[in-house]
Amino acid sequence: MLLSFLLPIAFSLSASAAPSLTSRSTVHQHRIIQRLPSNEWFHPRDHPVHRLFRRDADTDSISYPEVGSPTWAAAYPSSTPDSSQLPAAWSAALNAAVQAGKIPNIPQSSSLTPNTNPVYPDGYDPTGPDVCSGTYKCQIPGNIWDAPDGFIGTGFDDGPTPASPALLDFLEANNETVTHFMIGVNIIDQPDAFNRSVELGHDIAVHTWTHPYMTTLSNEDVLAQLGWTLQLIHNSTGGRLPKFWRPPYGDTDVRVNAIAKEVLGMETILWNQDTEDWSLTNTGGTTAQAINSSMTTWLTGSKTPGLIILEHELSDQSVQAFEAAYPVMKSNGWNLQSVAQLAAGGQSAYQNAISINTGSVTPADIIFGNVSATLSATASSTLSSSSSTSRTPSSENATPSKNVASSADNSSNSAFSTWSKISVGRSAFYGALISAGVIFL
Repeated sequence: MLLSFLLPIAFSLSASAAPSLTSRSTVHQHRIIQRLPSNEWFHPRDHPVHRLFRRDADTDSISYPEVGSPTWAAAYPSSTPDSSQLPAAWSAALNAAVQAGKIPNIPQSSSLTPNTNPVYPDGYDPTGPDVCSGTYKCQIPGNIWDAPDGFIGTGFDDGPTPASPALLDFLEANNETVTHFMIGVNIIDQPDAFNRSVELGHDIAVHTWTHPYMTTLSNEDVLAQLGWTLQLIHNSTGGRLPKFWRPPYGDTDVRVNAIAKEVLGMETILWNQDTEDWSLTNTGGTTAQAINSSMTTWLTGSKTPGLIILEHELSDQSVQAFEAAYPVMKSNGWNLQSVAQLAAGGQSAYQNAISINTGSVTPADIIFGNVSATLSATASSTLSSSSSTSRTPSSENATPSKNVASSADNSSNSAFSTWSKISVGRSAFYGALISAGVIFL
């Protein structure tokens, strides 16, 4: 095991000692040294070879309860999380961020009427920079709204659901990789669809635990909604931590955004077109014809900026709406790519791993940049099945630009730099989790 941790360091050191290469250079021994074409030096996940030769995903070497088992499900809230039961390490991280002035002190919004936009107290403009509500289409610097020119950032909200298998079948048949913005309670309810999404190499991102209007919640409730979903995905994917989340209804503001970023290390992805496909099964909702008309307009129009279209895997009808639009996307010359990968700007869609089912995974706590020994408190907390090793911020966690095309241009640091670091407190981490019965060796 020691050797496996030293190898990335050796790689990192040898890479740092190598000559600076902008494209290629020839050394005296007549060897040609050339940069690898990307961080993924193996076949990309959508290459047909991955369909032929599947293998078990790499993990952080920690044994978690089997996804779908009663032990696995019992470790998490069954409905809306109780923020008074947050693991101590999470609460401490939130309090530290507040005290450091990293979480803006603005009031919660309120939702006075069902299915209407939340409102803020008098004196707080939701379109101004002090609040900047996504519900009101205010764009916080760094949030992702647009894809690069000519690209469609593909993703689906609210999964997994009973409609997910049909979507996964279609994506597999067409060799497409997308981002699934998943709801925590839905993962608990549909573990097989979750597992298949991971097996097929789709990107997994956070869509909260129960899909509330996030700006209406307290700081602690925001953290509970995000933290439990992130923890569940972490413990169900071999220790991977998604880098991105999407607020339900697009409802975020500078306060909610800061909690996601400063406490949990997640960036925010929204959208620039909305199919309203979630309402296909509702009385008075949209229709397949209306979605087809909108899609045709978007897909035959300008490719500047690229498209991030809000779509859902909620129902057979919403899946069919995407299937109907897919040939139009392809025939009009759009490049389809998982929106999390586009938002990552050529880097990984995960904070501590190369991808969802290939490459190394660095053991990491969900708390961003945590270097303190808070392991025992986290591991022994009620409902907690968290791991608690430090994660070191890196260039991969830098705030991406609003238009991710420029983000891709600025991503020059090697993804291996983060994964070559050995986390602090590894031994204490294992001891705490073994004592708590959370992991098994």
